Amino acid sequence: MTEKKERIAKKMADAGLCSRREAERWIVAGRVSVNGQVLETPACIVGDEDKVLVDGKLLKTKEKTRVWLYHKPAGLVTTYRDPQRRPTVFEKLPKSMPRVISVGRLDLNSEGLLLLTNNGEWARKMELPSSHLERTYRVRVHGNLTGEVLSRLSKGVKIDGIQYAPARVQVEKKQGTNTWVQMTLTEGKNREIRRLMAFFGLDVAKLIRISYGPYELGDLKSGEVKEVPCVLFRD
Repeated sequence: MTEKKERIAKKMADAGLCSRREAERWIVAGRVSVNGQVLETPACIVGDEDKVLVDGKLLKTKEKTRVWLYHKPAGLVTTYRDPQRRPTVFEKLPKSMPRVISVGRLDLNSEGLLLLTNNGEWARKMELPSSHLERTYRVRVHGNLTGEVLSRLSKGVKIDGIQYAPARVQVEKKQGTNTWVQMTLTEGKNREIRRLMAFFGLDVAKLIRISYGPYELGDLKSGEVKEVPCVLFRD
């Protein structure tokens, strides 16, 4: 049987150590060696017989993909290390959990469903626009949310040269100048909802992600984490 070989960054991501992009940065930083030779570039193909060390520790073999739902509270950043020393998502996870990475991010002031996994390659596939996975949010906006704004959002908007895909927006209720809506996206660009609303002169007062693809926040309380079956991209 021919030995399966793959790029070193993919192997590291599959082992749940980090994302593929992070792996490439670690390699350039000289943190990875193969068969005793420190790598200088991610352009390296390895097989099961190769001895891969990361920070001097043997790279584990690929594990079964595991997935957790986490109800991220507002006030946490989705990163392992924050230069501003703000509290992070990963500091708040149970100590019994293995090292995990997030599927995408929620910004500091956003809350709700954050997917966590031990498989960086699975996370990358979940994030890709080509996966066509819908993300749904409950959003409270302040300002004049008119029918014209809803119509334009449903057709897609171009802001500062960036094209944003059509979004489904359903009004839940209005309270004076505040409106609660459910908003569904398929791309998940950085701070997409806040930028779209700001384009129309609206402020986002609260943003809660309630679903990501087949995964739903449900009744998970703020700060809670729960392991669930891996629904997509099974091993």
